[in-house]
Amino acid sequence: MDFRLNDEQTLLRKSVREFAETEMRPHIMAWDNAQHFPAELLPKLAALGLMGIQFPDSVGGAGLSGVDYCICIEELARVDPSVSLSVAAHNGLGAAHISMFASDQLKAKFLPPLARGEKLAAWGLTEPGSGSDAAAMRTAAVRDGDGWVINGSKAFITHGTSAHTMVVMAVTDRAKGSKGISAFIVERGTAGMTAGKKEDKLGMRASETSEVIFQNCRIPASQLIGEEGQGFIQTLQVLDAGRIGIAALAVGLAQGAFEAARDYTAQRKQFGRAIGSFPSIRERLSRHEAHVESARLLTYRAAWLKDQGRRMTLESAMAKLFASEIAVRAAEDCVQMHGGYGFVKDYPAEKFFRDVKLATIGEGTSEVQRLVIARQLLAA
Repeated sequence: MDFRLNDEQTLLRKSVREFAETEMRPHIMAWDNAQHFPAELLPKLAALGLMGIQFPDSVGGAGLSGVDYCICIEELARVDPSVSLSVAAHNGLGAAHISMFASDQLKAKFLPPLARGEKLAAWGLTEPGSGSDAAAMRTAAVRDGDGWVINGSKAFITHGTSAHTMVVMAVTDRAKGSKGISAFIVERGTAGMTAGKKEDKLGMRASETSEVIFQNCRIPASQLIGEEGQGFIQTLQVLDAGRIGIAALAVGLAQGAFEAARDYTAQRKQFGRAIGSFPSIRERLSRHEAHVESARLLTYRAAWLKDQGRRMTLESAMAKLFASEIAVRAAEDCVQMHGGYGFVKDYPAEKFFRDVKLATIGEGTSEVQRLVIARQLLAA
């Protein structure tokens, strides 16, 4: 495995970085302060192929690899983790679930507008009382004639208000436990599906998060994904791949925090010299550079395994765990190295510090990642 970027990947990184610097950086604090989800950015992201990164060109996607996907998510997160999170959730959860498990008929109907960025995807797993214990979900779907009727609610849903197409997990046979969970496609505007409370968040404030409520929400039987009872198994496989995206986001955020700290310490002077010349600062910077590169390689390895069609449950969990936790330390040290300026919104340090914590929570907490890793190791 050689993870040095080839010419095409180098150009991809350059293109996404230029986009993030010109189209995103001037607006990130305005979006953050207003909790504004920048829907106006979606056509520009789509024009660059970022709304269908890994989907084939036959459905309007860019047809890129898993490693290419990591490069894109990294470069967005380096500038604004909020936008990166929205792109990752669209590509790696809602649309990915359809791409991986839906029938050819459902793919033909729903994937092209998602891959082209004409519509936005959401993924409905988490509930108010069902987070890490996904098998404890209460949302239920009952067969009724030629359709299904869904009742329940989902929490912390990225694009819960704005998404056009949502994949929803619901219990269809409670007696079977996790084997009684199924996955459905629900379109925005379907009677009985409404957006609930929009969350007022600590960080990632430009990425919209809300409740979604289902009250006698009726959908056609044809919008069941796969077979009845397969939803939980599908979910685990979606999460295996989705964790690679969150790992890449954490790598990008850590890279952005490292660069902000490096640049600041190179120009900030105390006691007659740049603070970047002090041994304690140099030690921190060198440590973070090594950590970021290590996390990047773990993430690329998991993505490479996915590209080879090989199982990557262990590798994606390790990448997500390590990348998210080194990103927290990088963001914290970025604030510390800025001193008082790290505590004000005029510098990027405080936003990285607020944004980063979600990386240790979303797509499975650090505690869940350790559980997944341990299970894989002990099963070997």
